[in-house]
Amino acid sequence: MNFLLETLQVIVMSIYYNMEAFVRLFIPPKNKNVTGEIVLITGAGSGIGRLMAEKFAPLGVSLVLWDINQEGIKETSRLVKEKGATKVHYYLCDCSDKADVYRVADKVKREVGDVSILINNAGIVTGRKFMDAPDSLIEKTFEVNTMAHFWTYKAFLPAMTANNHGHLVSIASSAGLIGVNGLADYCASKFAAIGFAESVALELLATGKDGVKTTIVCPFFINTGMFDGCNTKWPLLLPILDPDYVANKIIEAILTDQVYLLLPKTMYLVICLKNSLRWKQAALLGKYLGAFENPEHCETTSLKLH
Repeated sequence: MNFLLETLQVIVMSIYYNMEAFVRLFIPPKNKNVTGEIVLITGAGSGIGRLMAEKFAPLGVSLVLWDINQEGIKETSRLVKEKGATKVHYYLCDCSDKADVYRVADKVKREVGDVSILINNAGIVTGRKFMDAPDSLIEKTFEVNTMAHFWTYKAFLPAMTANNHGHLVSIASSAGLIGVNGLADYCASKFAAIGFAESVALELLATGKDGVKTTIVCPFFINTGMFDGCNTKWPLLLPILDPDYVANKIIEAILTDQVYLLLPKTMYLVICLKNSLRWKQAALLGKYLGAFENPEHCETTSLKLH
């Protein structure tokens, strides 16, 4: 195919996709049927992980819950059963440990079956400035927020590609799209997680495995306890997000095969401006939005989980 023909194809298809997006503003896509799917959620012992499990409970799926906190995951198992889940399996798993991820993944495949919806939700934050963060905590941040995604994909993606069916979900952060003062390790780990998820999504498309869907979620601060005490300079523009609202939007994105989910919606504009402005202008925007505020008012001085 020559240059002119390929260029024309890109222009025509871009117009088509824009028209499709416009139509979907008025006619939302139908939710897909997930009955019988095996849904694995990491970090399911609390916060957004627990809420997503509760949202999936009445949808006829088999739930596989992972967490490092045994009491938390037992409580989530109890709650989802109350919500209507009939097939619930929970496992103690340290997602920062590759060997443990592979060990528990093999157990899941033997006892439950092949996972078809994988939600990488487990995450941690140290909340310390770069030079104040111990090396061990920086390494732990990357092990949980980034490397764990590599190991869970390695464990469960082969079955999805073999069947050309499945869904990979990365719960990242808006801090993986724009740097935040005082969160260097956290931002870097989330930037890496987003880059990894995007690259794997392109690999799947390039190899014709379009039946394996991907969703990347980038929310602003969520009121789950992970960022206790954090404030927002302009709450009407960038509000601290309600956990239940976020969980609902994530489930909606999964059921409609939405590739990117940024929350709140104003983040789409913020990221667009960040990527189109010169550095000094972008820094000015960051200052206006509160990115230069002292992060020490956030109660994240010790390791916190989602």
